[in-house]
Amino acid sequence: MSKNELPFSPPVALTIAGSDSGGGAGIQMDLAVFRALKLHGLSAITCLTAQNPIAVNAVHPSPPDFVHQQLNTVAGFFPLGAAKTGMLFNREIIRMVAEFLRQNPALPAVIDPVMVASSGAVLLEEEAIQTLREELLPLAALVTPNLDEVGVLLDETPRTKEQMIKAGETLRQQYSVPFLLKGGHLEGEHLVDLLFLMDGTMREMPSERIDGLDTHGSGCLLAAAIAGFLAHGKPLPEAVADGLAFFRKTAEHPKHLNGTAFLNPA
Repeated sequence: MSKNELPFSPPVALTIAGSDSGGGAGIQMDLAVFRALKLHGLSAITCLTAQNPIAVNAVHPSPPDFVHQQLNTVAGFFPLGAAKTGMLFNREIIRMVAEFLRQNPALPAVIDPVMVASSGAVLLEEEAIQTLREELLPLAALVTPNLDEVGVLLDETPRTKEQMIKAGETLRQQYSVPFLLKGGHLEGEHLVDLLFLMDGTMREMPSERIDGLDTHGSGCLLAAAIAGFLAHGKPLPEAVADGLAFFRKTAEHPKHLNGTAFLNPA
């Protein structure tokens, strides 16, 4: 019996990311999201970190061959419905992940181009940025940069909705894949996320800022949720809309740890 004939239920989603020892981002957040969305979650750990919500004190990358072994081992048994990537850290790991996606062209991958933590810690080596651009982004079903990450990709950081529109159109044309530009770094209480699809259309998804919330792990949560809905068979625009709605729910019903409100993918 082949893996595609195995009676797997629920659907399966894969996260390729770093481990957050504080439990609020990375692999730990992704698997919590998959569980909340009634998926069986798999993981390939790219890095170990010593971190909490306010600091990343150490990063220990996995050997690239071991990342390769993790990916091939789970893919050899489980029928993968979707994947998402997070912290990849260096170009050798990026190349391993890109090779895996090229070997599995039917697998939709949500690429969260993690570069810098909210604490300011570098999560992607500078020499790996070009590898990310050239080898990984063109393989994505969706790329989900925040505005600072857009600034790295385009050498100019958008700070208004109009600048986001211009940047999103440029990225869509440059990489020939859909982009979701996240507007959480916009100023003010009224935010907007912009989805740029390959049919040339753009969809606006407005929201309101929630005060008093620590957004550590927010990019991981959203990318994992979108990948999760893709694994459930939803088309990309619907998966993005449902992912954003799920994100909103986790923000409106936070968990409180050490006197701080955090996202709660329960």
